[in-house]
Formats: sequence, C-alpha cells, structure tokens
Amino acid sequence: MSIPALNNTGVVYRRILSQFPQDISLAFAYGSGVFKQQGTNQGQMGKNMLDFVFAVDDPVTWHTMNLLQNRKHYSILKLLGPTTISSVQNDHGASVYYNTLVPVDGRIIKYGVIGTECLIDDLMHWKTMYVAGRLHKPVKMLLQNENGKLRAALVANLKSAVTASFLMLPESFTEEDLFMQIAGLSYAGDFRMVIGEDKSKVANIVKDNIQHFRILYSNILRDCPQVVYKSQQGQLEVDKSPEGQFIQLMALPRTLQQRITKLVDPPGKNRDVEEILLQVAQDPDCGAVVQQGISSIVKTSSITQSIKGIATAGLWKTVSYSSKKLMKMWKGWRRKPSVSQMS
Repeated sequence: MSIPALNNTGVVYRRILSQFPQDISLAFAYGSGVFKQQGTNQGQMGKNMLDFVFAVDDPVTWHTMNLLQNRKHYSILKLLGPTTISSVQNDHGASVYYNTLVPVDGRIIKYGVIGTECLIDDLMHWKTMYVAGRLHKPVKMLLQNENGKLRAALVANLKSAVTASFLMLPESFTEEDLFMQIAGLSYAGDFRMVIGEDKSKVANIVKDNIQHFRILYSNILRDCPQVVYKSQQGQLEVDKSPEGQFIQLMALPRTLQQRITKLVDPPGKNRDVEEILLQVAQDPDCGAVVQQGISSIVKTSSITQSIKGIATAGLWKTVSYSSKKLMKMWKGWRRKPSVSQMS
C-alpha cells in the first residue's frame, strides 16, 4: 500500500497525481516550479513547468494503464504499444521515460517514469546519476510505499553525495560550500550546462533553499565520523589525510569507483580497485580525479537521455522545450553583472 510521504502536500500535487495510474512506489516533484530559486518570485513559480518522477514496480503494466487514461501525453511511440515504450524506457539513456509539456489540471507538467529496481540501482551505484542526482537536492516527496530496500537506497544516495563532495572540498568549508558542491554533482559533465541551461543554476538552487538542504543532510553530517560539523556556525572540517581520503574513496558508489579506476589505471595493468584507490588517496589531485569520474558518468547519461527525449517527446515538443531552456539561459546570462559593473 502506498502512503503519503508528507501530510501537508499541496492539493495541486494531489490533484495532478490522481490523474495517473496509482500503482506507484515513489513519486516526487522537483525543479523551479516547486522550490523557489534565486531570481524568481512566487508569480513566476506558478507559471513554471512542474517536474515529476514516478517510480513504478512494473513499467509495462503502468504504461498500459496510462495509455488508456492519458494517451495524448505520448508521442508517436504510443502506436508501438506499452511493451515497446517500456523497452525504450529501460534499455536506453538513463532508464527514464519522459512525457513533457503535458497540460494537467491547469498546469504544464513533465513527468518521468522509471522502474523501481532501476531507481534503486542508480541510487546505490550511481549507474547514470540521472535520478539519483535529482534526489541529491531537495524534492517534494508526494508518495512513498513501504519498500525497505528503496528507503535504504534513498539514504545511501545522500551519504554518497556527502562523501564525494568531501573529497572535492578543502579541509575547512561552510555549509553553503558543501551544498553548492552537492547540488553541482549531477551537472558536472552535463552537456546541457554548455547550451540549454542557466549557467548560475546551481547557485540559484542553493541560495534560497539552504534550510531545505539542512533538513536533508544535517543528520548524516552529525553521524559522520569523517567530519567535525559545527552546525551553529555553519562550519565543517573534514579529514584530508590519505587514510581519511582512502576511507571516503572506498565508500563511494561502485560505478564511480570503476570510473576512477579507469582514469588512473594504465591499460593492461589490471590492478584491483582497492590498490588503485589507495594510490588516489595519496594524490594531491584526488578531488580532481573524483570530479572527472563523476563528469564521465553524467556526460554519458545526459547525452543518451537527451537523444532518447527526442523520440519520447516528439520533435515539436522537443523544439518547444529546448527553446524555453535557451530562453532561461539567456535571462540568467543577462542577470549577471558585467566585469565593468563589478569593478
């Protein structure tokens, strides 16, 4: 049985959720239509597209039911049926199937569908960091069922974000530094940050949502033996010794460890992961190596998922959605003070 994760979830989200098949293991809303970002006001938020992700145990059954209820949401792929749609979802890109620019209950929404097992895999191992990366940042949980494996994976994903960020930060830093690093993980290597996204996106996400980040991470930071967390001052100190960094590297998700190994180990040497990570822990450029590993994961999934998006959204919606993104990027660029203004 699915239970609401928040009692005070706004009626607008409940009304939208009621338009979809109810066999959902996890549902959350995210993005600038849900959380205020720097440079936007409440009026603009009300006009922004609402972004959702639905995790479902059986994608074929869910798409079968959704095609009956909401056939117009789908591109021409609807003609190929739910089995093909589920195959496109699971076998390509980041294992997410998006329907975008969908009018529901007076709002424009975009929703992604991912299999529960695929989501758990991404949360635990950062296979694509596509949905895992969205869950590094505050989201509005709408629905979460009693799946213990999924609950544990959600916490593991947050711990991994903290660990990876520690490796890329100096010995002493502020809460805001940490949250900026965490929020930026899923944008490292994302080609859309070169064209199509507002360059100040990470700062916009963090600046007005520090309290939401604290709620998400404060318990993890207090319980972590690798860090001194002075919550009253908003200051942190992390263990940057080779021993400390080795412990952190060994705690990273499996896919990231593999990417780091590939970056550092010359072809043909085939040393074991532990030996390579011990070497990286003693390297002054340890943080840069971790950053490169994350970038390689994000780059691959952002490109393949965007290519898949053309098929799942249809050409007209893809052009319309991309033009809106470019407009946001242009507005963000115009908001930035010029060098002459700053001096």
